[in-house]
Amino acid sequence: MKRTFGVAALGLALLAATAQAQEMMRDVDLSSPDMVSAELTRAEVETALAAATAAAPADFTNRRLSGLDLSGLDLSGAIFRAARLNKTKLTGAKLDLAVLDQAWLLEADLTGASLKGANLFASQMLRARLDGADLSQARVAADLTGASLVGASIAGANLGVDMRNQSMGLIRTVLKSANLERLNARGADLSRVDLEFASLKNADLTNASLKGAQLGGSDLTGVTFIGTDFDGADLASAKVSAPIGLDQAKNFDRAKNRDRLIRE
Repeated sequence: MKRTFGVAALGLALLAATAQAQEMMRDVDLSSPDMVSAELTRAEVETALAAATAAAPADFTNRRLSGLDLSGLDLSGAIFRAARLNKTKLTGAKLDLAVLDQAWLLEADLTGASLKGANLFASQMLRARLDGADLSQARVAADLTGASLVGASIAGANLGVDMRNQSMGLIRTVLKSANLERLNARGADLSRVDLEFASLKNADLTNASLKGAQLGGSDLTGVTFIGTDFDGADLASAKVSAPIGLDQAKNFDRAKNRDRLIRE
């Protein structure tokens, strides 16, 4: 008999290990009402926001908000811990300093949204759309497989693995097969991030850290690498064409599989 897991149980698994949680997702019914429905209306969300204060921010912990149109709302500082926001429309929304830890944002639309300083720890954001979004200074350890961040900013953001907090398994940001073209990643920590098969065409990685990152099969055409740290990065089958400032990168000689780079 096939086992199924509730959202709360899976949330614990996310904290245990990202890879294990992704395996468990196969046993989660993503079409269930718990994952696709909303228990609040936009008007009720707006009422909660209006009643919020700096000391008592709007709290949507574990609430079902999937499929709602919350575009343009100011959700700054709101708490969405373990909330379901699958296919929710958040275009142009302001989520600065919001807490989205363990939240579900599968195929959510955050085009042009502001998430400056937001927290996205163990969040599920497969195929989310964040084109033009601002995640500068955010703390991200989420699964963004297949997501789109065209022209987005993660400047100064921390997407790296905190090895001091891995007693229950490796939790890291996954950007596998993501569209990161024209991404502003200046000064971002991308250490140990999974960027396999991602497109980073014309991205700006000035002074970013790629320590231990997985870049296999990625497209690095036209990327700016001034001051980028490649220590331990895996470059197997990565495509490098017309790079900017690669000669000014740090520890490029310490990257793995440099002999397997595809240079054009």
